[in-house]
Amino acid sequence: MAVSIGSLPWCDVDSSCFQRSVIHLINLLFLCIFYFLVAATCVSKQFTIRSRNGGWTFVAAAICCLVTSITFVGAGLKFLIDDANNVFWVYCVVQGIICVSLAASLFVQGISKWINIVTSVWWVTFALLDSAEMIEMLSQGEGIRVLDIITWPMSFMLLICFYTSLKASPAPQDFSETGLTDPLLTDKPARLATAGFFSILTFSWMNPLLLAGFKKPLSSEDIPSLLPGDEAKLAYTRFSQAWDTLLAEGSLTKEKNLVFRAIAKAYFKENIFTAVCALFRTIAIVSLPLMLYVFVDYANSDHRDLRIGLFNLSCLVFLKLVESLSMRHWYFAARRSGMRIRSALMVAVYKKQLKLSSLGRKKHSSGEIVNYIAVDAYRMGEFLWWFHSGWSVTLQLLLSTVVLFGVVGAGAFPGLILLLLCGLLNLPFAKMLKNSQTQFMMARDKRLRSTSEILNSMKVIKLQSWEEEFKKQIESFRADEFKWLAKAQMTKAFGTFLYWLSPTIVSAVIFVACGLLKSAPLNASTIFTVLATLRVMSEPVRLIPEAISAIIQVNVSFDRINNFLLGDELKIDEVERSVLKKSGEVVEIQSGNFSWDPEMMTKTPTLTNISLDINYGQTVAVCGPVGAGKSSLLHALLGEIPKVSGTVKVSGSIAYVSQTSWIQSGTIRDNILYGKPMEARRYNAAIAACALDKDLNDFRHGDLTEIGQRGLNLSGGQKQRIQLARAVYEDADVYLLDDPFSAVDAHTAGVLFHKCVEDSLREKTVVLVTHQVEFLSEVDQILVMEEGRITQSGKYEDLLMMGTAFQQLVNAHNESLGDFKQGGINREMGDIDIIEKVKEEIKTIDTRGIQLTQEEEVESGYVGLKPFLDYFRVSQGWFLLSATVLGQVGFVVCQAASTYWLAFAIGIPKLSTTMVIGVYSVISTFSAGFVYSRAVTTVYLGLKASKAFFSGFTNAVFKAPMLFFDSTPVGRILTRASSDMNILDFDIPSAFILVVVPAVELTAALIVMTYVTWQVIIIALLALAATKFVQDYYLASARELIRINGTTKAPVMNYAAETSLGVVTIRAFGTVDRFFKSYLNLVDADAALFFLSNAAMEWVIMRIEILQNLTLFTCALLLILIPKGYIAPGLVGLSLSYALTLTQTQVFLTRWYCTLSNSIISVERIIQYMSIPEEPPAVVDGRRPPSSWPSNGTIHLQELKIRYRPNAPLVLKGISCTFREGTRVGVVGRTGSGKSTLISALFRLVEPASGCILIDGIDISKIGLKDLRMKLSIIPQEPTLFRGCIRTNLDPLGVYSDDKIWKALEKCQLKTTISNLPNKLDSSEVSEEGENWSVGQRQLFCLGRVLLKRNKILVLDEATASIDAATDAIIQRTIREEFSECTVITVAHRVPTVIDSDMVMVLSFGDLVEYNEPWKLMESDSYFSKLVAEYWASCRGHSSQNLQVHI
Repeated sequence: MAVSIGSLPWCDVDSSCFQRSVIHLINLLFLCIFYFLVAATCVSKQFTIRSRNGGWTFVAAAICCLVTSITFVGAGLKFLIDDANNVFWVYCVVQGIICVSLAASLFVQGISKWINIVTSVWWVTFALLDSAEMIEMLSQGEGIRVLDIITWPMSFMLLICFYTSLKASPAPQDFSETGLTDPLLTDKPARLATAGFFSILTFSWMNPLLLAGFKKPLSSEDIPSLLPGDEAKLAYTRFSQAWDTLLAEGSLTKEKNLVFRAIAKAYFKENIFTAVCALFRTIAIVSLPLMLYVFVDYANSDHRDLRIGLFNLSCLVFLKLVESLSMRHWYFAARRSGMRIRSALMVAVYKKQLKLSSLGRKKHSSGEIVNYIAVDAYRMGEFLWWFHSGWSVTLQLLLSTVVLFGVVGAGAFPGLILLLLCGLLNLPFAKMLKNSQTQFMMARDKRLRSTSEILNSMKVIKLQSWEEEFKKQIESFRADEFKWLAKAQMTKAFGTFLYWLSPTIVSAVIFVACGLLKSAPLNASTIFTVLATLRVMSEPVRLIPEAISAIIQVNVSFDRINNFLLGDELKIDEVERSVLKKSGEVVEIQSGNFSWDPEMMTKTPTLTNISLDINYGQTVAVCGPVGAGKSSLLHALLGEIPKVSGTVKVSGSIAYVSQTSWIQSGTIRDNILYGKPMEARRYNAAIAACALDKDLNDFRHGDLTEIGQRGLNLSGGQKQRIQLARAVYEDADVYLLDDPFSAVDAHTAGVLFHKCVEDSLREKTVVLVTHQVEFLSEVDQILVMEEGRITQSGKYEDLLMMGTAFQQLVNAHNESLGDFKQGGINREMGDIDIIEKVKEEIKTIDTRGIQLTQEEEVESGYVGLKPFLDYFRVSQGWFLLSATVLGQVGFVVCQAASTYWLAFAIGIPKLSTTMVIGVYSVISTFSAGFVYSRAVTTVYLGLKASKAFFSGFTNAVFKAPMLFFDSTPVGRILTRASSDMNILDFDIPSAFILVVVPAVELTAALIVMTYVTWQVIIIALLALAATKFVQDYYLASARELIRINGTTKAPVMNYAAETSLGVVTIRAFGTVDRFFKSYLNLVDADAALFFLSNAAMEWVIMRIEILQNLTLFTCALLLILIPKGYIAPGLVGLSLSYALTLTQTQVFLTRWYCTLSNSIISVERIIQYMSIPEEPPAVVDGRRPPSSWPSNGTIHLQELKIRYRPNAPLVLKGISCTFREGTRVGVVGRTGSGKSTLISALFRLVEPASGCILIDGIDISKIGLKDLRMKLSIIPQEPTLFRGCIRTNLDPLGVYSDDKIWKALEKCQLKTTISNLPNKLDSSEVSEEGENWSVGQRQLFCLGRVLLKRNKILVLDEATASIDAATDAIIQRTIREEFSECTVITVAHRVPTVIDSDMVMVLSFGDLVEYNEPWKLMESDSYFSKLVAEYWASCRGHSSQNLQVHI
């Protein structure tokens, strides 16, 4: 029998060989059906779990199968090494594969009904056929060997398993009930949901989308949605269940990363299929060098049988088919599972920020939270691919080592020791790399946090001309980041050099050892099998450092996310909530002590001994000086401030209006409805109560007007009223209003109080924090706060009689009103009938006719080589590019020369072994220089490009006009500064070199193959042409998928950032669940693009593999058909060794070329922003004003006309007037009348359409922006502080002494507060955007800045809106004293603020209505006198009905 099997692949029908072949074919048929069903089931995730009894029986049977499999594979390798012509080794290997597959069938029993049926039938069939074969052998008197009888115990165990599964087959338990998955078939328009088995196997379900993308550029409407099993909701549910379980088990230790453990717990099972695919791919690829050995041995054989050659070819085809299918589904399944993990973590981070306490928010800024989502969670999409790559290539390395020992015996030992040393050298590099990666990410966090803060405050930075200083700050953070980036990249480069070189050096050492030890003949079979095996080993050598690097990055991200998810959460028991009681107490605090800082809780709490009782339907006002704790009191009622002691009780639902307006991106209607259904009557009532009706009528798009990010295209008053309307429409039980009238003029404040608070909320319980003393007489109760305590409470008249703090507030207010009388105005204001009232105006920024925030611009279609050329043009990296390519060419030429030398030299008997190996070693060593130069030049090219693009991007953003920031959401800019820059830093350099490397290797392979068998070039060229077509067909859709993905990612980040800023409002309104659901939809929209991009990649690579395998099979067939002696055995080995790498090289090239093509879109996106039109230069040489300018401060407006865009309506319509030197000019007008635009024109945030502004005779449009803005001072409408210390917030440029800073602080009433801080001026007491300081205190900081600058011209843009009347009076007195010789322009809502001005300018609809001295305007029936009358009426407590308003 052995002879028969050894000589022929096919046997006589009557022989046992034929019978055994038939049995093998039947088993292989079952094997194929089994794996196809497993692949289809796991890809679709359409399965149920069946309970199974007798688990240990299955485990024992599986172990028996595995032992049998190992025995057969080992025997097969021995037969192959002893005699390659004896094909009995094929029988053993096939039997081993069948046995391991039977073991797998035992492990996956229960996945689906059809798999159960197929495996059960297979077990019985195998056992019966095996038993029948042995009985036949015994009956014929043939001997039974160990390899024959070893399968009998396995057959017996399989029959027991069949009986056990037949006996216990309960009803299926639907997995969806446990919330772990959903059925595949859905009503959603995803092709995968209805795909058949073959379509899933070959990714043909992608055909319709790719065809649509080939015909026309894809749009977001063409993108199918995710399957239910891939959606973020399910992914988060699985993670959350695992996370909660771990927390419940008490696993909260610093040593263990709970996020990683939860991920492993939730997603382990679905990765079994991925692991099986990776295992089969590894086995297939390790087997290929053995096929090379067989082919070379066949070519060198004296008795060549064509049937054996064709059998060898069929084995090669089978191995390549297994390799291709397993790899494609491994890659796809790993990334699909990675996408689910990514979605789960993105949602987990978002969910956590909705629960984060004030302490947690202090530790994790909104910029950092966005970074956790944009970078750390996003990285998880590739994590599983790297994980499975790591262990599979390690296994590949071990199996290749076994093959190497099998081929050359002890001669492999020295080479493997050298390889092990190379591996050990990787350990210090890995440690260095981990440290560099960690430091890099920390540095990037700092930069992104600072970038986010600067972008959000860009208007203030431009007004103060601080661009250079803040740009230097960003560049400083980037320099630190760049240092670690360079270190990480150079470490990787050295590792790359080491590992690319090691196979070459190792092969030389092995050949020397073989020559010395005589362990194997140095013939063509041995040499090229060793080289092919080392090529197989070179993939692990290349990938292991990359995998370690990726896993290190992922580990750092796991740690960061773990730290965030374990952060301090808001305690839900801080406030006792109950249903509304229509009588008795609705709001109650008993002996409450509260502190924002946990460390200072017992020492100096923020609120001390608070006791408060508010009954149903009461309106309670809270007043007091700046920093008294008024806003903190509202936060205590919301449960936002940590409670030290006491109880807080609130009955009914809450609506909250924050002091700093929080507006969402979207329409005005969306912001008012706030997720509730539209009820026209209630909606219109809310709009009217909040004085928004006329605004909406004047907006071109009405209430469908798009609001920019953070309400950037609305005035402060409009944002506050929209916020108030949102609360009114909510129809809550308890209203907490934090100084809602500070941003509106006096008349509007009166309307809001009477119509909104007194009328619309008359049956509600209202807690109103206010500085407007004039409304206090109308409320039911007043609380006066000082230094965190309620010092007085009671009705208006009672408190007046008590005197002290409240009396001081009222007196300060009355003093400010006394200025009217000093101007000779002694009318009885209550009797004034206001005959005419100008319409409430809009902020004319929106009258430009189009929505301000436009859809993000993206490139479309094939843009050619432009992005690639731009990359090298901007980085000026042409020389480095050439050096990199030449380095790779030199390396490949040396490699080809060394292998050709071996193929040539082994055919010349005269050449000694020493000579052959010596020349090979010299050429191989010489290639080391080329490898090193290639690695280093690639790193330098990437670093140079990163530096150039970052510099260009940063410069462009800082030089962009203010209109760019008004119309561009910050998230879009941040996405480019984070994700796109990250791709530029890491992905593009690595993708670039990984395109150059296989491109050169592919060329070399084709040259060598053509040299040996020229006929193959015909098929090769046809395959390359077809590959190019398939690649272009794919890229047409892939480019658009990546571009659309660029626009779906930004909304995810924007929404997270927006939520972070408004989380207090979200929690107060109880809308956490709605925001969470909206975020899930955004994550799913983003994940769909990732999913389809990966599926498209596998689609194209599978087809390219098929095409390139044709070239391989043609080459192998030609080598079989060409007569012996026509080609030297060495050249056969050389050609086939290159041919075996052809498919892998082409796939590698395609994958990385496509990756590079997709990554280069980041270059497009950054270059888009690098080409933003610049604002005028900071300095104009030859036109610089004198250093003493302006010496007088005279401002002359000449026919000034302003529009925001060409062809847009005029915002200022030809204003002409003069602000004399040293005068105080008050600018008044309704909300949006053009006041802020006038200030913008003065600071040249917008350029005049015509006309000009002269300051001391110099046209400001002719000089540089820095020269202008440094000479002007402003306190903006929205006070802005920056994260850091007190000193840098007052003096960012660092030009003033401590003495001057302290004097300024004293004058702006902040000296006492800051003196009490631990490090005083250097205290890092300012959190992000200054949110740990009250709005009033922030405005005092801004006042301190202008007191330091002491410019000749000062602009106050409603600067004291959030300050109580007493502090306001002090500030006004300070300004009068300190800027007595300056020109002061005051824009204010409060008439007392401008009544003592020398001149008053009245604007309406962009026109200059009046400009005169205030007392003259008051004596006539002027527009200004009517504004004063309205203010006086509101101060005297007149209701809105007493004001007869006529349009």
